[in-house]
Amino acid sequence: MAMSASSSNMANPYAALISQEILTVPSFTLESGVELTDVPVAYKTWGKLNATRDNCIVICHALTGSADVEDWWGPLLGPNRAFDPTRFFVFCANTIGSPYGTVSSVTINPATGRPYGPEMPGSSVKDDVRLHYLVLRHLGVDGVAAVIGGSMGGMTTLEWPLNSPAGYVRAIVALATSARHSAWCISWGEAQRQSIYSDPEYRDGYYYEVPGEGGQTTVDLLKQPARGLAAARMAALLTYRSRDSFESRFGRKTGTSRAASKVPPGGVRIMGGPETTDPLAPGTAELEHGHGHGHEHEFVRSPAWRAHNDGHRPSASASAAGSASGRTSRAGSVDGDAKETPLTSLDLGIPGGAKLGTGGERPPKVFNAQSYLRYQGDKFTSRFDANCYIHITRKLDTHDLSHPSSFGHLSSTLPAVAADADDVALERALHHALSLLPPALVIGIESDGLFQPSEQKELAAHIPDAELVLIPSPDGHDGFLLEFEAINGWVEGWLRRKVPEYYDAPRLIGVDEWRQSKDAQDGFAVKKESVFGEAEADVTRW
Repeated sequence: MAMSASSSNMANPYAALISQEILTVPSFTLESGVELTDVPVAYKTWGKLNATRDNCIVICHALTGSADVEDWWGPLLGPNRAFDPTRFFVFCANTIGSPYGTVSSVTINPATGRPYGPEMPGSSVKDDVRLHYLVLRHLGVDGVAAVIGGSMGGMTTLEWPLNSPAGYVRAIVALATSARHSAWCISWGEAQRQSIYSDPEYRDGYYYEVPGEGGQTTVDLLKQPARGLAAARMAALLTYRSRDSFESRFGRKTGTSRAASKVPPGGVRIMGGPETTDPLAPGTAELEHGHGHGHEHEFVRSPAWRAHNDGHRPSASASAAGSASGRTSRAGSVDGDAKETPLTSLDLGIPGGAKLGTGGERPPKVFNAQSYLRYQGDKFTSRFDANCYIHITRKLDTHDLSHPSSFGHLSSTLPAVAADADDVALERALHHALSLLPPALVIGIESDGLFQPSEQKELAAHIPDAELVLIPSPDGHDGFLLEFEAINGWVEGWLRRKVPEYYDAPRLIGVDEWRQSKDAQDGFAVKKESVFGEAEADVTRW
């Protein structure tokens, strides 16, 4: 299967935010059975392959992330860091449905010459693994030393060993994730999608089509149902952080501080070996085998359109849009020159005076927490697409490690479980899937209210050679994108113990050579604001 490579995807303004490579796969069949053609896949690499071409570390990004690991996990990338490009070939690819280069709603459908939009077929995490595996084989990667990812990236990490050839992946590191998407997470995703659907500018997902002269439409991929997408982002942020993090950083402080965590500052291993704060200390598997001391998306709607808009109550004023196969007749029109009013076009200062309530002469008080959410909503709508957001949240809903794949490898051997099976049967199937995974480091964030530590405990309890580390952080789920130093220490220490040969061998790139080619970072402090992650150098925005 011939593939073509390029260094850009100019038709996609979101992909232009990143300097990356684009590989076009001629044909790819999704788990749903839908076949896509001329499929772009965006990716980035650091370092080089060794002689045996098996020193690859695969990094998997989260929901709104990109292939640019340097942006969102930068402090973990560099010599003597968890992702050491002087020893490893570090690879990260953009997921299906994301606007940042890989096939998605903003990609031009070769069959129609128009963006896929809301007609983009749905995808699964398993699809991402199989597509990214094709890229690795194109690059000549014969083996993967470790797959590492958090949140949605953690889901992808868990799927890698089950959807690639046996033994291709030696080890995995899964952070702040679960073996199947919980009812809690599914519900939050639905609430966020409803925020987007409720924006009149959503127009059934064809918001990017702008009416022109002579009844023709033009495409503006930057046109957005901005209010709805911003509201969805605000809701998501509340699940990513914690109550205590908002309370301590915004108004109405009482002077009392958050109760001190009982977990040591750098994190502590609580399963898979003796309790310890030392990342290099051997785990149970090593102790039992005497190892561990030397290395440490009125016409008939397309199925994709119906699935994408499930739960959406169409606007009566939405304009006609979409492909002949996917649209329906709708009355109304949209002013293509209309501009969205930024959510932050308010005086965000806090007025003085003792009067409470609204309706008086003074403008309403805007709390710092409100200001922060509005800022983040506007920031997000400038870099992400609403249809893509809908697509990926639906992808998350499908996540269930125990669900068998339609395409070869271990996942296809998993027993199918009836939809009406009882909880015992469902758990048995899930635990069986976990039992097939290679050695794993599982990391949980103590204050995570979205992917709770109990879900990481389930992973560690059923993966044969697993260690569980709990990291204290007031920042909730986003701790996996903010607690750089602790995460770096545990990941690097665990890799030194599990794949020691890559640390024994001479570096493939000299440290000085790497530092001269990069804006090397010392320490773990945030020095610049992340575009695709959560790190913010300007703490006043928090």
